Amino acid sequence: MADLEGVKIAKDYHVDVPFANNEPFYVKGANNLDWGMKKHLSNIFNKKSGNTVMFAFDHGYFMGSTAGLERLDLVIPKLLPNIDVLMGTRGALRTCVDPANGKGIALRATSGSSMLNEDLSHEVLAVDIEDAIRMNADCLAIQTFIGADGQLSSLENLSKAVNLGQRYSIPVMGVVAVGKQMERTPRFFKLATRILAELGANIIKTYYCEDFEEVVAACPVPIVVAGGKKLPEEEALTLAYNSIKGGAKGLDMGRNIFQSTHAVEMSAAIRKIVHEGYTDKEAYEFFQDAINK
Repeated sequence: MADLEGVKIAKDYHVDVPFANNEPFYVKGANNLDWGMKKHLSNIFNKKSGNTVMFAFDHGYFMGSTAGLERLDLVIPKLLPNIDVLMGTRGALRTCVDPANGKGIALRATSGSSMLNEDLSHEVLAVDIEDAIRMNADCLAIQTFIGADGQLSSLENLSKAVNLGQRYSIPVMGVVAVGKQMERTPRFFKLATRILAELGANIIKTYYCEDFEEVVAACPVPIVVAGGKKLPEEEALTLAYNSIKGGAKGLDMGRNIFQSTHAVEMSAAIRKIVHEGYTDKEAYEFFQDAINK
């Protein structure tokens, strides 16, 4: 194993210096990718803002029927105007989503555990690459567990997906999973996001934390922030604003949209922050005005 004695702790992140290899293609870290990869990434990230609004509805793959997602066929169409990318399983996409929706597709490609398991970290690469191609997926979403019992197998899943993605020009989104025994600290997220990027992930989905600007600066590919547990709408909008302000290139909101009593208005408010530069206060005022009309 590597000799860790004397290794210095990184501290000089140059958070005020833009990413150097960011032209001519606008997606961070993608300059040296082929045309097909860039085409898929352009379906995910808006060229004008450089950002994305993802809507995660893949919770059913390990939770079954989830509050707010009982009827995907009714929930998703209402949200489409405010969403850039749909993140779901192939089963949900094929059965409940109009293929003419015009949105990017982040295909959940790992599975194998359920909420009945004490340890969710043991997953497999469940989607055949040919099926991902048939679905015209814009990226493969791979759950990864850093520091958990299933770390080795999940990183193997990620590596296999990256190899296949490079072969067929499909980007990979590494999804940082936070287990019960792992602390949501800047140190952990710097470690996890950098590992996934070094292994070849083209996008990283992770959580917001303190010193988030350093997490972003140390990661050479775009970071999309997960919404996580349901928060009051005002708090969720503050999370969204702080994430974008801190350098995230998008939000992947699930429960903070579909479990809101005003899901459509909430998705519109998120979009204002991500693409139009609204502050959290401006977005919350927009949200309140929208629900009071």
